[in-house]
Amino acid sequence: MPETRTDSTTGPELRRTQTLVGAALLLSVLAAVSAPRNPSPSDFMDLGERFFPDFDDPAEAMSLEVIEFDEDTAEAIPFRVQNENGIWTIPSHHDYPADGADRLAQTAAGILLLEKDDFRSENVADHPALGVVDPLDEGAVSLVGRGRRVTVKASGDRVLADLVIGNAVEGREGAWFVRVPGQKRVYVSRLGVDVSARFADWIERDLLLLDRDRVVSATLEDYSINERTLRVDRRDRLELAKADGSWTAEGLRAGEEADSFEVGEMVRAADELEIVGVRPKPRGIAASLTGEVAGVSNSDILSLQSRGYYLTQDGSLLSNEGEVRLVTDEGIRYTLRFGEVVYGRGDELTAGSAADEPADPSGPAENRYLFVTAEFLASRFPEPPRPANRDYRDKPADEITDEDRANRDLALDWDQWERDVERGRELEEALTRRFADWYYVISQDSFEDIRKSRDDLIRESS
Repeated sequence: MPETRTDSTTGPELRRTQTLVGAALLLSVLAAVSAPRNPSPSDFMDLGERFFPDFDDPAEAMSLEVIEFDEDTAEAIPFRVQNENGIWTIPSHHDYPADGADRLAQTAAGILLLEKDDFRSENVADHPALGVVDPLDEGAVSLVGRGRRVTVKASGDRVLADLVIGNAVEGREGAWFVRVPGQKRVYVSRLGVDVSARFADWIERDLLLLDRDRVVSATLEDYSINERTLRVDRRDRLELAKADGSWTAEGLRAGEEADSFEVGEMVRAADELEIVGVRPKPRGIAASLTGEVAGVSNSDILSLQSRGYYLTQDGSLLSNEGEVRLVTDEGIRYTLRFGEVVYGRGDELTAGSAADEPADPSGPAENRYLFVTAEFLASRFPEPPRPANRDYRDKPADEITDEDRANRDLALDWDQWERDVERGRELEEALTRRFADWYYVISQDSFEDIRKSRDDLIRESS
């Protein structure tokens, strides 16, 4: 009987062959799945339709959330604005008012009108390249190619719109790749608004709401506070006034004059001052600024001191980097008190940490705290004599006497004074409501442009 010979390599070779065959089959399947295909007529059947036809009233929107993906930290970062009792706020930033009203209206309208302009792909493998991977998709392997997920909800958390906005379409201005979460199909759509997740884009960034042309005087209080001894080092005080477009200063030595250009640049910097971040003031501090009866606690004082502000025994507020006061022709005096340096990036800068603790002091220090107050100076509008009567209003022109004419002139002056005072008090109330609740964060550049010294603003007479 012939001897049967078994080759010892048959088993391994067979397994290698099976593996290669299996790999080839897998590659074939993947190729079939991922290979581009010619679009079929059904791909274009819904073009021109709106993404969210049931969302037809922007006023229904009660919240808008934008989620972006940070590839460095592999985290999805949410940003949300919501409507509470008719007021839009930003929950992640201590419910700061989302007073960028135009952006809210434009964003809602842009999403409501969003249409499927063109079909691009229904292949999941294309999603990363088009930037439409859902930032909340925990099953997605790749950290790149994740888009912005935008969700609009009505009251009761009813979803009005939900989409992922991917990359901009090259060569088509204003067009983006867009996909509805949970669906494979990717469209090209023209989105008329930038759906931003930046705090600064949703607020009124103009901090002071100041008109530089109305500023008629400025006072620079140059002092600092020794934080250990609380001793005040008062270095200088400079008072400036504007008349006929030029600035003058009090108490100058012979041969000195105010540098009108440099003073104007300081006022311009105040006019253009923008909000970088916000922190809530303690209730006691905020209430004291609005005239409410509220005590200032030890924790309130510590909150002030941690940001570079100190209460004196007479109730005055000082700051460790001095202050600047600006007065307008409407009688509003803005007081800008400059405090501690603010560290951090991103939400840590714009909103602070959850525990309200200082950021790592080894980080970037490009910003600073600002404490703002506004008050109306009624003394700038002395009350004129009242008219004895207003009988002239009921008389024919040919019966008006010299006394009537005098009373009419007095009435015109008195009415103008009354309007000026009423407007000033209304401005004071509106600005106090804006400033009272918040410590602001401003850029270091803004701080340096406004917090000037005598040497910066006074020059030798020409």
